[in-house]
Amino acid sequence: MTGFSAAGSRRSLAMLGLVAAMGLTLGACGSIDDALFGNSGPDQSAAPAPAPQQPSGTPGTLPSIMPSDTESQPAPQPSSGDTSGGMAGTLPSEAQPPTSAGGTVSTSASIAPVTIEPGSDTGTVVSHTISSLRGELSSLQDKIVASAQQLAQLRGAGAQSATDYHESKAHITTRLQIGTTRGNPELVAEWNTAQSALDALTTNINSLNALGTQIADESSRAHYVLDTVQATFNVSGAVDEDHSQLKTLQDETSQTIVLIDRLMMEVADDVQRQTSYVANERANLTTLAAAIKNGELYGAELGSGMIASAAAPSYGAPAGGAALVTIRFDHPDVSYQQILYTALAQALQTRPGASFDVLAVSPTRGTAAAVQLAQTEAQHHAQDVMRSMTDMGVPATRLAVSSTTDPSIGASEVRVYVR
Repeated sequence: MTGFSAAGSRRSLAMLGLVAAMGLTLGACGSIDDALFGNSGPDQSAAPAPAPQQPSGTPGTLPSIMPSDTESQPAPQPSSGDTSGGMAGTLPSEAQPPTSAGGTVSTSASIAPVTIEPGSDTGTVVSHTISSLRGELSSLQDKIVASAQQLAQLRGAGAQSATDYHESKAHITTRLQIGTTRGNPELVAEWNTAQSALDALTTNINSLNALGTQIADESSRAHYVLDTVQATFNVSGAVDEDHSQLKTLQDETSQTIVLIDRLMMEVADDVQRQTSYVANERANLTTLAAAIKNGELYGAELGSGMIASAAAPSYGAPAGGAALVTIRFDHPDVSYQQILYTALAQALQTRPGASFDVLAVSPTRGTAAAVQLAQTEAQHHAQDVMRSMTDMGVPATRLAVSSTTDPSIGASEVRVYVR
């Protein structure tokens, strides 16, 4: 008989620093541990092939423990009479995926590139300098448009990868909800597809970081043009028309810097948002691996509720009072995972910074050899319970294990306490 008891992120430089801070490359998931489900060969999987264009991930099976983590094009807007680099097209200001077979998604276009006025050649040395600066600014506008288009494409690719991930995750959750076998190879294949989608999102984040560095270079070029324009006002030998063109070029360069700053901030926001998303989903995917292993759906990853807590774990004797959960191992194959998960979830909802003591309790009946054997058996059960808790998302740093004896019990027990 088994018994349980459970109780209730000058302006462009600042943003350059922000992009650089986010420039850390995320590593994709490594190879998968065959020890959890055994060898999952192609002939064991009956899951459908991944959708076309999905980046290939790392094949394999699931990990056994939790780790300690048609394109949108700018709408043409030609400017009549512009012969010196006025750019056609618009810059997207909001992250929108491109049109795909699954439906259409519109792209917001509230940012338009600056029109560069042509100006006339007055024949002075200053006029030649102005022409050179105008050509530099025109080239910079081309790069801004290209960067904006690349951002739209990366957003679309990220949205598709997220869709692929959630489809596979939903398939797994549905099968677990209605009940399935332990280590079902079909679910293992779906899990591998989900992991490949997260790997594609990680690659997407790395591309966003590279784009942020590229836009930062464009920002430096724009500030150089602006500084040169301002210095050219002091050059002798200019006519009034030269200064008039310099003022216009100064305004155009300032507007260009505003566009670059806005684009840079959008990239930085995307990096931050997607990095947090991937980190959370990798943790959830690890918890889902444990559920597939046992053929039983638990729930959300338990460690996510602990992130906000900055309290350091304390170690010591279990807190007084009743155990959060008591698991009696009085027969083989005791199924305790679901009740353990429920009790942990309730405890963490009340105390997100809680730590747990796992106590192995053994009986003292029989000979000295029998008592020693019972203690070893209880310790093995405690280690199994701790492993289940880490699979559910509880960080190992929040767990402590100890052992004791109790003459009043007839079979080994594992008691989990909150501290």
